[in-house]
Amino acid sequence: MSSFKNTLTQVLKQHTEISKKLSGGVDDSKEFVRLSKEYAELEPVAVAIQALKTAESELEGATEMLKEAGADADMKEMAEHEVMTLKKLIPNLEHQVQVLLLPKDKDDQRNAILEVRAGTGGDEAALFAADLLRMYQRFAETQGWKVEILDMNSTGIGGLKEVSATISGKGVFSKLKFESGVHRVQRVPDTESSGRIHTSAATVAVLPEVEEVDIQIEDKDLRIDVFRSSGPGGQSVNTTDSAVRITHIPTGLVVSQQDEKSQHKNKAKGMKVLRARLYDLERQKKEAARAKDRQSQIGSGDRSERIRTYNFPQGRVTDHRINLTLYKLDQVLAGEALIELIEALTSADQADKLASLGS
Repeated sequence: MSSFKNTLTQVLKQHTEISKKLSGGVDDSKEFVRLSKEYAELEPVAVAIQALKTAESELEGATEMLKEAGADADMKEMAEHEVMTLKKLIPNLEHQVQVLLLPKDKDDQRNAILEVRAGTGGDEAALFAADLLRMYQRFAETQGWKVEILDMNSTGIGGLKEVSATISGKGVFSKLKFESGVHRVQRVPDTESSGRIHTSAATVAVLPEVEEVDIQIEDKDLRIDVFRSSGPGGQSVNTTDSAVRITHIPTGLVVSQQDEKSQHKNKAKGMKVLRARLYDLERQKKEAARAKDRQSQIGSGDRSERIRTYNFPQGRVTDHRINLTLYKLDQVLAGEALIELIEALTSADQADKLASLGS
């Protein structure tokens, strides 16, 4: 506990020092931006630590008052109530501070690239992929985020073979990063006359969007092919070779882009997706190394792991990583109740990280 107290003292000291520097004026604009950012990150932690210190001080005062109450029944009752309230409050405040002190994921505030692909289950899997895309689009609306489709390959009957989109706004990646993995659906397809429940799946990948400065790609490592865009059923959409296929030779990653009529725009969008995938590969390698140490079940981003089941007959959604079931299937798919799953996953991840720090 003494090391925890020392950490709190250091954070408050650092917060005060930065505050003095900023109020005294900083000539260097880069240094001003750096200090301002650091101050903004420390501010919520400092406020929480101050609240904890205030509560601890008040507990000391209430405990002292209880000793001095003697035969005064009213004072004794008031002091006992104060002590009991503060003893309940302080562990919550300590937990809040510990969560705020956890190492931050540097990608949390980034925009994200969402990729949804139909998996096993044929047309039903493609229809489910379309359902998932709509769910994320609706959820984005509730968060005030913007969704832009990058590339879409549809089946022509309302389903999607695959789709990629950028989602931009505040804290997009922090909220969506636990959505990566295999999503399974259990329902009776409209085409099923006997009423049998079918199981199919779609894969979701959420990648932090990165800039060119974040990840360098050498021209010699790329093979770029151009071809004619095609729509559902293979019919030609464009009369020019505007579609682009980019192959990253060292990793074998392939990105195709054909939504734009301009070859230049398709290439730019394709490079954006390629950068995100290469960056995500590095994230997964680092996460795998960390997970080896702490056996984390959340945040691994494992695309092969079945993470969630959407069961239509029972109207439930189950997240298998945290054994949470919500009987709110319609609200989840409407983007309204998805936040409940996201917040539960975030809390579980925080608890796991706190446990690993203590071990």
